Amino acid sequence: MTLQQLNQVITIAREGSMNEAAKKLFVSQPNLSATVREVEEEAGITIFLRNNRGITVTAEGEEFLGYAKQVVEQYHLLENRYLNAEVKQKFSVSMQHYSFAVKAFVQLAKEVGMDEYEFAVHETQTEQIIKNVRDMKSEIGVLYLSDFNQKVLVKLFKEYNLEFTELFECDTYVY
Repeated sequence: MTLQQLNQVITIAREGSMNEAAKKLFVSQPNLSATVREVEEEAGITIFLRNNRGITVTAEGEEFLGYAKQVVEQYHLLENRYLNAEVKQKFSVSMQHYSFAVKAFVQLAKEVGMDEYEFAVHETQTEQIIKNVRDMKSEIGVLYLSDFNQKVLVKLFKEYNLEFTELFECDTYVY
């Protein structure tokens, strides 16, 4: 069973007529009938009841069509995400929850726009922030450097060949 066959069966059900579906799909009616027979044989069910007044979808057919629509929709999502997608540059920041950093990130995304970049923020712990930057999961990591953690963090920066740039000095606050 192919995506094309699923699309054809869905179109038949939507149009309520083999002739109308054939016109919409630009295929012959006998070709469409053959497709229905093949799908029904493969699925082991009867999807449509045919008579001289048109077609009726069976109860099994309704269930089958529900699944078929999901498969086709999932394929379209996959196609749009990976096959037809424009390749955007990625920019992500790893940080603990710092409101100033979140605001700055949102402002940057607004100024640059979403057309060229795919933006991401990873809110996590200090160790993971450093790993994300080291492993290039994030381009920037925002950390709080204090007397308490400075020695360990500076050692990690050197070990992983990372550069630390101080943005500003601030006091510690507890909320």
